[in-house]
Amino acid sequence: MTPLRYLFQDEFLVAIDKPAGMIVHPGREPEGPEWIAMKRLRDELGRPVYPIHRLDRPTSGVLLFALDRATSTRVQQAFEQRRVAKRYLAVVCGATEEEWCCEMPLRKSPEEPELAARTEFRRVELACGFPGMADLTLSLLRAEPFTGRFHQIRRHLQQAGFPIVGDYRYAGRERSDELGAALGTGTRMLLQAKSLRLEHPWNGGAMEIVAPPDADFVRCFPSARLSLADA
Repeated sequence: MTPLRYLFQDEFLVAIDKPAGMIVHPGREPEGPEWIAMKRLRDELGRPVYPIHRLDRPTSGVLLFALDRATSTRVQQAFEQRRVAKRYLAVVCGATEEEWCCEMPLRKSPEEPELAARTEFRRVELACGFPGMADLTLSLLRAEPFTGRFHQIRRHLQQAGFPIVGDYRYAGRERSDELGAALGTGTRMLLQAKSLRLEHPWNGGAMEIVAPPDADFVRCFPSARLSLADA
């Protein structure tokens, strides 16, 4: 089993680069431990770990854990109080606007009330023409959510008419299969949790944890390595 990739570690916190397809903690359906980040990390470190936030299963990138309950409580409060800056990268079809903000309210289910939601988007790169899809244009977007609603980035991009490549739920199975085959990205969704910026819960120091360029993003934007590293 390939070891997890560590992005940060000290006596209180550890961050990993979560692969697409891995869930954060055990769910209702049985899963092998190799696909559960919490179990993998616990077994590698040989100690309990406490997930601080969540990433959707198809999302890759920065995933932060605490190594004790007191640290977990402090950092979760920072997330709840919106003192953590989150940055994502997403790949969508078409040429988007250079910058825009979506403030469409969201609800998790039809029975629940709508909640305020805000995401800012900026286009980082364009790529045109791919084998078998000469007319295809892709936009590489930076997304900064200021709230943390259910599937917020995915739903805000669907609302803008630019669902994420490989997002089977919001882009549809047929289109996702077609693009995955043409781009060589398979059945994964091209959304990466690129970075987290926050204060250290105990010493107050500024922290920025950044995921390296994702190989499937590089495959779509081969001339944009610097953009993918710094976006």
